[in-house]
Amino acid sequence: MIISASRRTDIPNYYSEWFYNRIKEGFLYVRNPMNAHQISEIKITPEIVDCIVFWTKNPLPMMSRLDELKDYPYYFQFTLTGYGKDVEANLPNKKTEMIPVFQKLAKKIGKEKVIWRYDPIFFSDRYTKEYHLKAFQSIAEALRGYTEKCVISFVDIYPKNKTNMNRLSSHEVKEDELRAFAKKLSRIAEENHMKIGSCAEKIDLDDCGIVHNCCIDRELIEKIIGCKLKVGKDKNQRMECGCVESVEIGTYNTCKNGCAYCYANYSSQSVETNAAKYDPLSPLLCGQVQEDDKITVRKVESLKEVQLSIFDM
Repeated sequence: MIISASRRTDIPNYYSEWFYNRIKEGFLYVRNPMNAHQISEIKITPEIVDCIVFWTKNPLPMMSRLDELKDYPYYFQFTLTGYGKDVEANLPNKKTEMIPVFQKLAKKIGKEKVIWRYDPIFFSDRYTKEYHLKAFQSIAEALRGYTEKCVISFVDIYPKNKTNMNRLSSHEVKEDELRAFAKKLSRIAEENHMKIGSCAEKIDLDDCGIVHNCCIDRELIEKIIGCKLKVGKDKNQRMECGCVESVEIGTYNTCKNGCAYCYANYSSQSVETNAAKYDPLSPLLCGQVQEDDKITVRKVESLKEVQLSIFDM
């Protein structure tokens, strides 16, 4: 089993104590986002967990305790952009605080295990193509030697983020302009010894030097664990997504980063209400089991291929 922690919220930044407690207990609960009274119990022992993929904009709160994960393979998807507080309201200063955290994490666990995400990209009067290119180059130069890969994407508009994106006066650019922009990003990445990929994009940017990326990446996980995995594409993600199957353990409407482009929160009020229910000792993230909840043990197992094929001989 591969754990996704998490596409729905920033567990490393806000809920790492809960996560470490769950590691100690060997299990956790996840509410079904489509049916709030259905809860899955998921075992997360080292024998079952093949890898943990952390998604975060600030892993600092969990970094001092990473030794507690010594029995678990893992890597980080670390989002680091050039946006200001008008877009990413509750994040520390990128230049003075987050870039040093990225560098420290890479030194601690290895640069191949820290993926830099510059996403999602949107364009506005303030955040022009030129602005992004300047910010991207500045961050890329600072992260040179601290990561092997960068992932980009372009913002998708959902009902949950449409009002915010309208407030920021975001606008689309023509495809030829987008391709020219992408080629410049690719060149900057190459100059700083990074591969670059796109996340769940319909547009094919291969000719720009940007490949379709797999964020939950079987190839990387197999490299980390030294073993083949028997795992297919994640059918719960968009068609353009290249990720393999994983078990998502996060909860919507709990991320406190305050990002204007976020699709995982309905509103700041919903986040405030749910975050107030956070109990690091609860099996559930931001909540308690209620009398009318139904708990079902989810069948999970290791995806490792224990037998060699003739092609591995």
